[in-house]
Amino acid sequence: MPTPRLIIHGGAGAITPTNLPYNTYLLYSASLLEVNRSTSSRLAAGASALEAATEAVRMMEDNPLFNCGKGAVFTRDGRVELEASVMTTNSYHKRACAAVLLSHTKNPILLAKQMLIRGQTDGSGSSNGGGGDPSGGAGGAQGHCVLGGPTVEKLAEEWGLEMVEEKYFWTRKRWEQHKRGLGMGVKGMEENEKMAEAEAEDERDEKGYWWNEEGWDGKEYLPQGTVGCVVLDREGMMCVATSTGGLTNKLSGRIGDTPSIGAGFWAEEWLEGRHKQLDVQAPLVSLVPDGLNDILAGCLPGLRGYNLLAEDESHDGKRISNHVRAVAMSGTGNGDSFLRTAATRTAAAMARFQPGRSLASAVQQIAGSGGELQRSAGDRWGKTGEGEGGIIGIELINGRGKIVADFNCGGMFRCWIDGEGNERVKVFKEEYPSKTL
Repeated sequence: MPTPRLIIHGGAGAITPTNLPYNTYLLYSASLLEVNRSTSSRLAAGASALEAATEAVRMMEDNPLFNCGKGAVFTRDGRVELEASVMTTNSYHKRACAAVLLSHTKNPILLAKQMLIRGQTDGSGSSNGGGGDPSGGAGGAQGHCVLGGPTVEKLAEEWGLEMVEEKYFWTRKRWEQHKRGLGMGVKGMEENEKMAEAEAEDERDEKGYWWNEEGWDGKEYLPQGTVGCVVLDREGMMCVATSTGGLTNKLSGRIGDTPSIGAGFWAEEWLEGRHKQLDVQAPLVSLVPDGLNDILAGCLPGLRGYNLLAEDESHDGKRISNHVRAVAMSGTGNGDSFLRTAATRTAAAMARFQPGRSLASAVQQIAGSGGELQRSAGDRWGKTGEGEGGIIGIELINGRGKIVADFNCGGMFRCWIDGEGNERVKVFKEEYPSKTL
């Protein structure tokens, strides 16, 4: 059994020591370490990757520091539209589920989790009329992997998830960030502000921070990206859980990469091993005249039939064993860039189909400096935030989990336990330059 591993991220963007003062950095670090320790304890106690990853993200959704749940950004219309997703490498029929356009579900990640779990019974009832289950199957979400708006929030309420008024998500910093970006000319702004101000009076979180007393000076960095967690459990299953409020002042109804399978998140496993030529020829071979097979096969290997050896099958007198290899990733940054490049699935495909390619190398090519995300911005790079982002992940190979992370922007909040058992928390490529303060 592999040793459990995990890594979490809290957003990425144009972060510098100037807009992220050391005291603020310490606040984020403390929050990430708390999530990391709690999740590590759950894993050590035998929690599954799904349970651990979703609980880690739930904790960040409840923390106003991060752009998800309680700390989510506003749309142009001064509203909150949340997104969350979850995906596993095995054990669940749907493998991936996401919920979008949420305004009343306190913890979107728990809704995505329920969609995945209840998907085990989806389809066992009638979903096409005829007196069947009107909710669309025994699980309630029918066979769907992604649902949004009132439909999925009605399911959330039926399933017993905690629902809140939209004003719950309001925080002064995000509101001021919203107003600075648009002014007060947006339809419905005055009504929303009255609602928000009423909610903010005497509001205090569980740790004693008076969020209504803290404003935003327009300079301090506020996380814009997604939060996420990738976990490998002792059974070898991996799970990625991701949640976000989206882009500040996005158009209402906008769907980002967080709920888009293969863009902002991905997880899969496959069997790796040696191949051997079959006695039965591939169909195309029957079309090639005798005598030309060997010549053409040198140029077109697909003319020959190949098959993966079964586990422990012997070949040429040697014992060959295949092994399970798996990857899981969560992205953060400019979601539209992740969508255009199908970022996480592309990285996974590179690791899977390019011989000898590690996930770390693939992630670097996608999310590292000069990578596909950056190139997708073209001449807009460095001007609009387009193309900026990062990816965290875990690769399971030869029974061991390897932590992966890279980004192309100023920084990415991330926390993990290294191979030596040490807690690590970083935002920049190097350690925070506290000694220069």
